[in-house]
Amino acid sequence: MQRQIQVLHYPTLKTVLLVEDTLKEAKEPLSRYAIMKRLGNKVMKPTLDLIISYLEERGMVLDSPKGVVWTYSPKESMQKKISRGLEI
Repeated sequence: MQRQIQVLHYPTLKTVLLVEDTLKEAKEPLSRYAIMKRLGNKVMKPTLDLIISYLEERGMVLDSPKGVVWTYSPKESMQKKISRGLEI
């Protein structure tokens, strides 16, 4: 079941990356409130909801009742190609 999110404005790439980094560095699931606090309240809740929904659709995070947790782990072969700068 997809949630309908009313979008006031779309997040910038910088904001998406800030949320990604915050979730990657977290050792435990974070509530939306905890994410906003770690970002210094720089992100509005509707924008954060949109970012989390986007990351969840792409399989990068899991949004559970206990919080949001980073789940994405690229394959080693892909990581090697990225580090070498080869096109796929």
